[in-house]
Amino acid sequence: MSSCVIPGSFDPVTRGHIDLIHRAAVLFEQVTVVVMVNIRKNGTFTPEERVRMLQTACRDEPHVRVELWNGLLGEYMREKQETTVIRGVRSGTEYDSEMISAQANRMLNPRMETLLMPATEGYTWISSSAVKEIAAFGGDIREFVPEACAEEILARLVNQHNQ
Repeated sequence: MSSCVIPGSFDPVTRGHIDLIHRAAVLFEQVTVVVMVNIRKNGTFTPEERVRMLQTACRDEPHVRVELWNGLLGEYMREKQETTVIRGVRSGTEYDSEMISAQANRMLNPRMETLLMPATEGYTWISSSAVKEIAAFGGDIREFVPEACAEEILARLVNQHNQ
C-alpha cells in the first residue's frame, strides 16, 4: 500500500493544509497527518486540540488518519516504517527552508524522501500566522479555515486577543 506522512504544527489548521491533504489522498492510498510539537513556537491550540480539529476537518477522507508526535520527524518515520513525507510550499523562501529540512531529515533517516508540492493557487498566502493576525484585528477568517472548525478557531483567537 502506498502511504505518505504530512507533518506540521497546524496551529490552527487552514484550508491550505486541507487542500494539501486532499491532494495527497488522491496520490496515496493512506495519508497520515502528524501534528508535530514545535519547540520554537508557543501554540495557540494544544496539540490535542489540533489533532481533534484535523480529524473533524478530514472526517470525509477515509484514507486519512491524524496522529500526534512529540519528537523528531525522522524518528517518527523510522518507528512507523514510513518513507515518504509530503510538504507544501508557497514560495521560494519556503522551498529553500524545506530543502534544508529534507536534507537534515535524510541525514537522520536515510530512508526518508521528501516530496514538495506547490500550493494551489489561491492558497499561496494563507498561513496559520496570517489567520491569527486577521482574527486578532477582528477580521473574518471563515474563508481561510475549514468550515467545520471555523467557530472554534475564531472563538479562541478572538478571546486570546481580548485578554
